[in-house]
Amino acid sequence: MASLEEIRQTRLQKLKLLQENGIDPYPVTSNIDYTLLEIVSRFATISKKKKPISIGGRVMSLRPQGALTFLNINDGTGGFQVLIKKDGVGDASFSLFDQTIDIGDFVEFSGSLFITKRNEKTLEVKTWTILSKSLRPLPEKWHGLQDMEERFRRRYLDALMSQEVKDRFITRSKIISEIRNVLDTAGYLEVETPALQPLYGGASAEPFVTHHNALDMDMYLRISDELYLKRMLVAGFPKVYELSKDFRNEGIDVTHNPEFTMVEFYEAFSDATKQMAFVEAMFKTLVKKVFKKNSIEYSGDAIDFTKKFAVISYFDLLKRYALIPNPETISHTELVLKATQSGVAVSKGDSIAKLLDGIYKKTCRPKLVQPTFVVDYPVEYLPLAKRNPKNPKYVDAFQLVAGGIELVKAFSELNDPIDQVLRFSEQEKNKAAGEADAQRKDDDFIEAMEYGMPPAGGVGIGIDRLVMFLTDTKNIKEVIFFPTMRHKE
Repeated sequence: MASLEEIRQTRLQKLKLLQENGIDPYPVTSNIDYTLLEIVSRFATISKKKKPISIGGRVMSLRPQGALTFLNINDGTGGFQVLIKKDGVGDASFSLFDQTIDIGDFVEFSGSLFITKRNEKTLEVKTWTILSKSLRPLPEKWHGLQDMEERFRRRYLDALMSQEVKDRFITRSKIISEIRNVLDTAGYLEVETPALQPLYGGASAEPFVTHHNALDMDMYLRISDELYLKRMLVAGFPKVYELSKDFRNEGIDVTHNPEFTMVEFYEAFSDATKQMAFVEAMFKTLVKKVFKKNSIEYSGDAIDFTKKFAVISYFDLLKRYALIPNPETISHTELVLKATQSGVAVSKGDSIAKLLDGIYKKTCRPKLVQPTFVVDYPVEYLPLAKRNPKNPKYVDAFQLVAGGIELVKAFSELNDPIDQVLRFSEQEKNKAAGEADAQRKDDDFIEAMEYGMPPAGGVGIGIDRLVMFLTDTKNIKEVIFFPTMRHKE
């Protein structure tokens, strides 16, 4: 079997042969009359015109049979069969085609439509033009490769050779479009906030740090849009949302990628309860509009979107699944032991809230298969959320979990600048104690709040995890076209 470099050298010779025949292997223009999808869907109408047409695409298969060759091409919209015959294009043209065209090349064909004896829609070629000569062979059995990371590194080949992979990313785009449609219809304004920030905030996460030379100052890639979108509420924009890339300098696993996509939206004069109803309606609309049904399958479970989403408290989950009878009063020492027994990594300086969160994620969240709102988080857990008026030890917040995946985090936004300073101060203490992802005190944001911020409900949805859930995918790299990868050795 020829090596990759031997194949490449052979193709370079074919490229040279095209050039020796006065043909540019990479011409500037092409003259395509129809996409292949249009040809297939309008075949009867177009073929009745009895006029020569031009189509083009990537050669996906070649089946030479002496004085004729059948081939299939694909232009990204679909595939189509082409027939090139020696007596149709002439000896010289047929011979040059045979000597220079490979699977993977982009070629334009002009000719007439007909239906073969096997009832296959086909174009019989009169002339052909090379559009792009490929120098490397397409993988014949790409999904047979043992190294899954090669699929992620060369995602362009992965999608090219697998319709399932391509369809997943098409579905991702449809999900994002429908989210925008829901928010636009509800009167939200799409806005943009800085990706490069003088101080990171809005989430508990470690940032990527860079340095701006002209200003001679460190800056951070955003970990969240939250604090800037809230400034827009202060500015008098009542409903805002942003679909953005966020960045967190943390571990990589099946549900985490350092660069990820979020949609965050904030509504003035709203709260967590109102946003909970809005989120439930949004998810049911997404499933119905994108998948044309009211249920999906995830990990073998039928996820039903016709029923009202369940609601359960955070501490009740810890009692039920983590078997902690006293999660609200358990000591730090006891909790460290419980976390270790549960297989949760413990770091020096971890607060009680962080230890409980680690245990919850390990033992409780995987049990939540059907869409479930988790409520009544301790105040320390969400320093940007309003306290629950019925019990100030809790925040007025919820997370939506389904298939064991956290999909949504939302709360009634804290708009009391005095309380916000106190909550930031607690975070700074955690930071000083060694909690690397504690939130930072943002004085500029506090100043904005002091001018008056309306009561509001805010929601954050992780797009990548949502796509994972809705497409029954178990690895976040499968839903990010270009995931973050280690350098290949």
